[in-house]
Amino acid sequence: MPNRKLMPDVIKNQQLASLSPDATVCDAAILMAERRVAAVLVTEGRMLKGIFTERDLASRVVAAGRDPAATALAEVMTPDPDTLEPDAQAIEALELMERHHYRHLPVVKGGEVMGIVSIRDLFAVVRAHLEDEIKDREAFIFGSNYSASASP
Repeated sequence: MPNRKLMPDVIKNQQLASLSPDATVCDAAILMAERRVAAVLVTEGRMLKGIFTERDLASRVVAAGRDPAATALAEVMTPDPDTLEPDAQAIEALELMERHHYRHLPVVKGGEVMGIVSIRDLFAVVRAHLEDEIKDREAFIFGSNYSASASP
């Protein structure tokens, strides 16, 4: 994963899933289902206030017996989450996520939300890097015309 920056190497052209702090948990669950995402950024304008994830939904709402239609995101979100800037390296995001055991990390510049990186995004980068490494080694060992998928 050498020198891969969060933007534009890992995330690009994202349509952010964000809601205001006064939106309800029900609003967030609907948005996450529609967008097929596991986290919603909680923002005021473009300024990050928090993050709300499926894990928050399970532990802070369902397990706590709260009413999703009557609970504001501000009450159950993770306020002021860790963030990285767009030019941060992908490995920095991976290390931070691993150290703190979370799967989503907002990308922010000057307090303004630029995107969100997930562990799945980082997995795709690692996988692509490993595939490139294998191809390079095969070319070195067997010559540049060698390919595991080439037919005789």
